[in-house]
Amino acid sequence: MTGEMMTKRQMYWKMILAALLRRRSRMLTALFSVALGATILSGLVTIYYDIPRQMGREFRSYGANLVLVPGGGKSEFGISTLENIRRLIPPEAVTGIAPYRYEVAKINQQPFMAAGTDFAEVKKTSPWWDISGRWPEKPGEVLAGAEAAKTVGLSEGSVFVLMGRTTEGTEYRKEFTLTGILQTGGKEEGFLFLRLPDLEDCVGDRDKINAVELSLSLSRAQLEATADRIADAGNGVVPRTVRRVAQSEGAVLGKLRALVYLVTAVTLVLTMVCVLTTMMAAVVERRKEIGLKKALGADNRTIVREFLGEGLVLGALGGMCGVFLGFLFAQVISRQVFHRGITLTLALIPATILTSLLITALACLIPVRNAAQVDPAVVLRGE
Repeated sequence: MTGEMMTKRQMYWKMILAALLRRRSRMLTALFSVALGATILSGLVTIYYDIPRQMGREFRSYGANLVLVPGGGKSEFGISTLENIRRLIPPEAVTGIAPYRYEVAKINQQPFMAAGTDFAEVKKTSPWWDISGRWPEKPGEVLAGAEAAKTVGLSEGSVFVLMGRTTEGTEYRKEFTLTGILQTGGKEEGFLFLRLPDLEDCVGDRDKINAVELSLSLSRAQLEATADRIADAGNGVVPRTVRRVAQSEGAVLGKLRALVYLVTAVTLVLTMVCVLTTMMAAVVERRKEIGLKKALGADNRTIVREFLGEGLVLGALGGMCGVFLGFLFAQVISRQVFHRGITLTLALIPATILTSLLITALACLIPVRNAAQVDPAVVLRGE
């Protein structure tokens, strides 16, 4: 019994293969259509799932999207509090976390706002800063805003004395070297930036910051959820999302996703129409063959299985081609637009093949029904 079933199965696949090979040009057209549809589907879906990651990286170049400030009427909070907040943020989402401490200081009796920070983190949270010269790297090196540098006549390499008062009320004087001038077109140009430990050495106390800028690779909904977690943690810190960045990111992603939906839907419909017309033409061409098979004893179920099998073979082959061509398509788009590579989503391989099989199966329904309705007596009389 098992041998007989194997023989029938082998015969079935031989018939399908023979039917496809006899009409190579027509079936290659259908195969090309399915492969093209699967390529666009696979490529667009890959891009769709990778868009948030790629766009998130692009938007991070526009600066921080979350700011932490003291709550409860206070003007500062501890660095230890920031460490507790870090635990509420997914580590893989962190692009940069830059703390800031602000103190009034003087250069040549000219008052300025001195900001102590971590320059390594500032490079991540504010990559758009335009620096003439270089970033401070060693103790005693500072960065001055263009407006501040112009006011007191500082230039790259200038050595000056920073003066101010400690938290105990005594006066301090400390020598610094200017390594770079900052241009942002904003309020930062009036500031003097130095390493947080250097500012702490000047004012005489530590573990205090006035604000923190965070650049997080999160969607708008995830960012707001993270801000809610921080607010609910009771650390005395108020999180504020930078809405112009978060809203712009959400709007762009929404439009791109809508475009992906539209193009994917149109592609699937066109693929189905192409397969439908090809299989309809195949049924018309093979009416005599179908009539002869029925006259020799083949029932409608056998005819349906044969035509449906041909369509599913085309769908499987086209889907497999489309998976890898789609990945190449997505890779080219990603490198052209984002200048970064893209990763292959393994779950997309079976999903694309199954979608191609479904599309071809639906497209074969009308041709298969027409094939089943062929009357052998009418066809064999030549009518």
